[in-house]
Amino acid sequence: MEEIGYHFCDPELLFSALCHSSYANEQQQQGREKVISNERLEFLGDAVIDLIISELLYTHYPEAQEGLMARVKAAAASEEALSEIALEMKLNKYLFLGKGEEQTGGRRRSSILADVLEAVVAALYLDGGYSASKELIEPYMLNLIEDVMKKKRIFDYKTALQELTQARFRELPQYEVVDIKGLPHARQFKVEVKIRGKTLATGEAPSIREAEKKAAQAAWNYFIEESGN
Repeated sequence: MEEIGYHFCDPELLFSALCHSSYANEQQQQGREKVISNERLEFLGDAVIDLIISELLYTHYPEAQEGLMARVKAAAASEEALSEIALEMKLNKYLFLGKGEEQTGGRRRSSILADVLEAVVAALYLDGGYSASKELIEPYMLNLIEDVMKKKRIFDYKTALQELTQARFRELPQYEVVDIKGLPHARQFKVEVKIRGKTLATGEAPSIREAEKKAAQAAWNYFIEESGN
């Protein structure tokens, strides 16, 4: 994988990092050789990425207070941020997915993309140590952290919208599923976000959680455009 720019001493680590559980389960059901999914690597990678982000914040932003560092780290380690980096690295091209997951858009699903980035970082950590894993994502993370620091980008739109509506209306936004389409294995949920009973925006996605995020982002953008910022 040219995108990683690293030669693995143990190629099986990279293979496991790229194997989604749907692929591993499918192989097992078909009686083929056992494949280890990337779930355990995700667990380790999550901790490694947290450490890398914390170190970058501590080193590059010596004036930042703990509270700000914690908020920026949460944004930089969010599913949205990690999935964006995974797409920039084109990790989605190399994912091993089960047929069902492939057919329902798993190759572009943010949760799967974030997980595969965590798994690849863990594989690098195990194969080449902390420096190898840090070298992979440092340039991406530095750019992302800078944007978050300057408030150029928001990754947690639900929290951002909540803070905005609390300040403006002294109320929290309410989310409601208003429509469900598709077959059981390929659901599409439509969610409305409301304040004081008025619909601000809608979002559609394969999961309620994703649909809520999209609705929150659309509502946030509406308020920003309305205020002229």
